[in-house]
Amino acid sequence: MSKDAILSAIRRGLKRGPLPEDQQAMLRARMAAHPRHLIPARSRVARPAQVALFVGNVEKEFGTVERVADAAEIPAAIAQYLAGQNLPPRFVMAPHPELQSLPWDRAPMLAHEARRAQASDLVSVQHGFAGVAETGTLMLPSDPARPTTLNILADTEIVVLRSSAIVGAYEEAWDRLRTAGKLGDPHASGVMPRNVMFVTGPSRSADIEQTLELGAHGPRRLHIVLLDDDPEAR
Repeated sequence: MSKDAILSAIRRGLKRGPLPEDQQAMLRARMAAHPRHLIPARSRVARPAQVALFVGNVEKEFGTVERVADAAEIPAAIAQYLAGQNLPPRFVMAPHPELQSLPWDRAPMLAHEARRAQASDLVSVQHGFAGVAETGTLMLPSDPARPTTLNILADTEIVVLRSSAIVGAYEEAWDRLRTAGKLGDPHASGVMPRNVMFVTGPSRSADIEQTLELGAHGPRRLHIVLLDDDPEAR
């Protein structure tokens, strides 16, 4: 069904035609201005405290974080995590240039494929676009270099995130996404992506008898390898 057909069906349900021009102009101005909502005071702290807040909130929501000082340490950190969880040293990885350029030969026991995830994949490694300190949330927009299936299908998701990509509040994460091209992201197209996922800890639910179950609707483990690339955040 085309966009026009969908909008026409909505108008028929509302029993009205297109909006008057003044209301259309108001809505266009609102979308162009990106009005900001309230920003919690807890996120308005110095950079080291902001990163610490992000890490603390991730751990509070049953996620885990390992900080590394250099990108060259990431393959070994992933290998060590998988061994510690008694998981096989195999994973599906986002075909993102930053991940593909890592020195995987330093962890020769690891085997990976750069592609979308399948239901049979146990572990995925995703490229983190941004982290939101106020809630310990990951912003994971979809694009060919960051397949959304990596966030859903594998039982264990590992996200590689730069500390320089951690922001205080959700509003700043949206700002970062809107200006991704200016930040040097080679995959930024200047338009909003098809899908943006906000991930706060592993998937969980307490719908049945108020008993918490991890992995209810997605990964049961969320592990973040945090690259300390921001001198102001150390």
